[in-house]
Amino acid sequence: MILQTTDHLALIYGDKTVFRHTEKAPFVTAVQMNLHYHSSHGIFSVKEKMIRRIPLSKYSINKAAKNLLEIIFSGGKIELTMTAQEGAAGLELKFFSESDCAFEFAFAADGEEAIFGGGEQFRQLNLKGEKVINFVSEHIKIWPIAQKTVLKFWPYREKKHCEISTYAPMSTFVSSKRYALRIDTDGYGIQDFTRADKTILRYQYCPSKILFTTGSSFKEIGQKLALDQKINHYLPDWAYDGMILGVQGGINRAIEKAEKMLNLGASICGVWCQDWSGRKITSAGKQVYWNWTVDEVNYGSLKEKIAYLKSRGVHFLAYINPYLVKDGPMYNHCKDKGYLIKDRKGAIYHIKSSTFDAGMMDLTNPEMVHYLKETIIKRNMLDLGIDGYMADFGEYLPVDSVLYKGDAKILHNQWPVLWAKINREAISEHERAEEIFFFTRSGYNGVQQYTTIMWNGDQHTDYSKDYGMPCVLPASFNLGFSGLTAVHSDIGGFISFASLARDEELFVRWAEMNTFSPLMRSHESIRPENNAQFDGAVAAQHMVRLSNIHKMLKPYIKRCMAEANEGIPVIRPDFYNASDYSAHRDLYSYLFGDDIFVAPVIEKGATSRRVYLPEGDWIGLFTGKKYKPGQHVVEAPLGKPAVFYRATSRDKDLFESITAEYGS
Repeated sequence: MILQTTDHLALIYGDKTVFRHTEKAPFVTAVQMNLHYHSSHGIFSVKEKMIRRIPLSKYSINKAAKNLLEIIFSGGKIELTMTAQEGAAGLELKFFSESDCAFEFAFAADGEEAIFGGGEQFRQLNLKGEKVINFVSEHIKIWPIAQKTVLKFWPYREKKHCEISTYAPMSTFVSSKRYALRIDTDGYGIQDFTRADKTILRYQYCPSKILFTTGSSFKEIGQKLALDQKINHYLPDWAYDGMILGVQGGINRAIEKAEKMLNLGASICGVWCQDWSGRKITSAGKQVYWNWTVDEVNYGSLKEKIAYLKSRGVHFLAYINPYLVKDGPMYNHCKDKGYLIKDRKGAIYHIKSSTFDAGMMDLTNPEMVHYLKETIIKRNMLDLGIDGYMADFGEYLPVDSVLYKGDAKILHNQWPVLWAKINREAISEHERAEEIFFFTRSGYNGVQQYTTIMWNGDQHTDYSKDYGMPCVLPASFNLGFSGLTAVHSDIGGFISFASLARDEELFVRWAEMNTFSPLMRSHESIRPENNAQFDGAVAAQHMVRLSNIHKMLKPYIKRCMAEANEGIPVIRPDFYNASDYSAHRDLYSYLFGDDIFVAPVIEKGATSRRVYLPEGDWIGLFTGKKYKPGQHVVEAPLGKPAVFYRATSRDKDLFESITAEYGS
């Protein structure tokens, strides 16, 4: 850490300039502004109205030792104290101010760099040239669905990055120049990468800390970020043993579907029945009845039937979220106890998902948390033998709601983290903790220490690059750079309406991609009867092969998951291992660990794929053919995607056994 104070103030760390400060171009600016929030169906937008900008142009250096620096920046009546000290993960900049205003920071940037991270950013990987919003929101919007279906006279235009919100923003950013910024802050913010020479970070609340770290490789940077914020992902051993089938319609149907696939020779390790608590039929489709106890009509004798499935090697997974359907039994119980969030008039604050109202559990109320953990999760779910579940939502907290404790504006971004934390604690406290996992879609800074694995949320059942199958790849890459290093998606997608529905080809192509991911799990979609499923005439034969391949990869995937907790993503962009962005060729191909490269087919009707192989020598998993790095056009018939393994891999024997059994 070097402080330069010649004609300007500059902080240098290693060979990187952290920031430069001059009177005309200060490092810190105080911002007085009003924020106007708008939300509908969990989609939040925030508009800033600037009142005054106060450059903190003056500075005084209180301490300037080798390992400790303290500077006070000031302007008008506002002061901000910054201390800088090297920690295990890198240079820690800590901030304190008594002023109640927003703060804007100008960090040094490089016009030639690319920027990755920011949590789950679906549309693109390189965020240079973009503004990234730091506010948790529902991802799915009605307008793009309508444009794709009922408004077909209006040609659909795939949405830009700035038009797409995210379930899981995270204020961690990694530069192609091999440095990273991580900002510990709550509330709304804008991270502006549109300028060549500066990165502008503006936050509603003063960050408590900004970490600046460097590394010789992306792996090293990821490992340092994991030292700053522990990653605690895992899957139970059984979850690697094949595919988890998404099934709705009752336990008997789930057993029938599982046994059908088992009898065909598929490796099936679980059935996921999101409607275990009942169905609510709406104009949007078949949704879950948000009352977290067994639907005795369709899931009667569930404990005994879970035990039967487990005797066949098939585990049972369920679903919950932090909401309760209005006027349902649990809603009424929690309403009477005062467990639900309220509006400013003291009434229950209802949120709307699609077409129905629900109350929100107040996760700041200890009695609500106790009821959630002890009654809903442990008694109603885990004690039945449920071994996994989707812990859905977490994004909808209204900023004008009244909580048992705390300010909703501050807690809005942290709400998904609280939700994941409670689920993780409930499982950890249960006697079968090692057998159970859950998966989440929403998140914010720190959620990586609680969620066992993420999923990419709801995608459209199509090939569109903004909301369809391809978007899970940049989303997964950015999550990995941000510290959420284990991610998977719903095979087949979820959003279906009118003509927006998947055929068997899309389902199989998605399954091909997810075979080479940490968790292989399908979803029936919101309209099961209108969408192809895993046991279709064409799909079933491919699911047998692909589920068995996923199971065979178990030892390899387990090592990838171990690396994930060290800060190294399981799913990585093509340039990641080389730590050289100039080697980037294809946003929609990926490294699965160190030694597998996957180029999914993302175009309807395509039977070949243009592939840009990274450095090293490669072998086609389904052909045994040898390849050098660079561009190739390879055959990719349905069920046999363009997948390659590194010729020098320690797992070469394993990969050769897959080729021998399932190759052409």
